[in-house]
Amino acid sequence: QVQLVESGGGLVQPGGSLRLSCAASESIRSIYDMGWYRQAPGKQRELVANTISGGSTNYADSVKGRFTISRDNAKNTLYLQMNSLKPEKKDVYYCKADLEGNGFTYYWGQGTQVTVSS
Repeated sequence: QVQLVESGGGLVQPGGSLRLSCAASESIRSIYDMGWYRQAPGKQRELVANTISGGSTNYADSVKGRFTISRDNAKNTLYLQMNSLKPEKKDVYYCKADLEGNGFTYYWGQGTQVTVSS
């Protein structure tokens, strides 16, 4: 079982930046699909960005050009650099590891809160 621990959330002003980290309990080199999701109060969890082990990335339209996902296999850590954060947002960001990319074996972190407010 892969354990994922997110960190880096907090309160940030509109237009500001944050970098989220997701530390895995074991090597992520062989994990096919790793991604960041977010969930606003009362809404469904949605994909923010994901990265495939071969290097390709995918972003939600709402974050393209502002967020960057990356994975450091040597540190077993997934990152999400978030820039130009929009105001009045309060989401919990979750890290997900889909071992084979087929939805059969996957793990979630516990989430980290990101609040964008002045």
